[in-house]
Amino acid sequence: MTIRHAIFFDMDGTLLQTEKLAVPAFRRTFDELRERNLWSDETPEESQLTNVLGMTLEQLWDTLLPGASDEVKTLADELMLHYEVELLRAGATELYPGVTELLQAFYDQEIALFVTSNGLEHYVESICEHFQIKHLFTDLYSAGRFKTASKKDLVAKLLQDYSIQEAVMVGDRRSDVEAGKANRLFTIGCDFGFAKHGELDGADVIVREFGQIGNHIPFFHRV
Repeated sequence: MTIRHAIFFDMDGTLLQTEKLAVPAFRRTFDELRERNLWSDETPEESQLTNVLGMTLEQLWDTLLPGASDEVKTLADELMLHYEVELLRAGATELYPGVTELLQAFYDQEIALFVTSNGLEHYVESICEHFQIKHLFTDLYSAGRFKTASKKDLVAKLLQDYSIQEAVMVGDRRSDVEAGKANRLFTIGCDFGFAKHGELDGADVIVREFGQIGNHIPFFHRV
């Protein structure tokens, strides 16, 4: 299978307003770990919690649970996913304005769309199913699904698996910019997610709202 044109989207902070979901899920996860006497420290501050979004799961828990055993980190993964899905179904968060409409416009012009996320497979699928956008994506690539060590590796695997001729990388973290550049892709940085000052330096374009992305896709023609 060969694909002529594709767009790769990060999930957290790019498509989804993740902090509304992740922050309360993190807090519930830490509460339960303490209730089970598996963790004694306080829950990290909100800024610390949002700062890890976009990391691989290993990096995330190494940062938030320093010194914890692999068993505790695995349990934290499971608890976090449980609470995120629970909060998602309760309507705790939403996509950024204009996401569904622009994805549909890309899809209508037969541009192949992919999610490239460092999250868990079920997490990514649950979001796409909940907001009824899964059918717009050719495939959902996640570190949880393929056990990749970095976003660069995940993007490289996707490019090879689908023999993609031209693609654009869209994301809000340094790892997205690095993944795009390492794989020689035109890269759009999203400065409406969790990026810190200077984090998106190196992106070909930086946008401040999702609707601006279409202006910078070379193979997309607005009608």
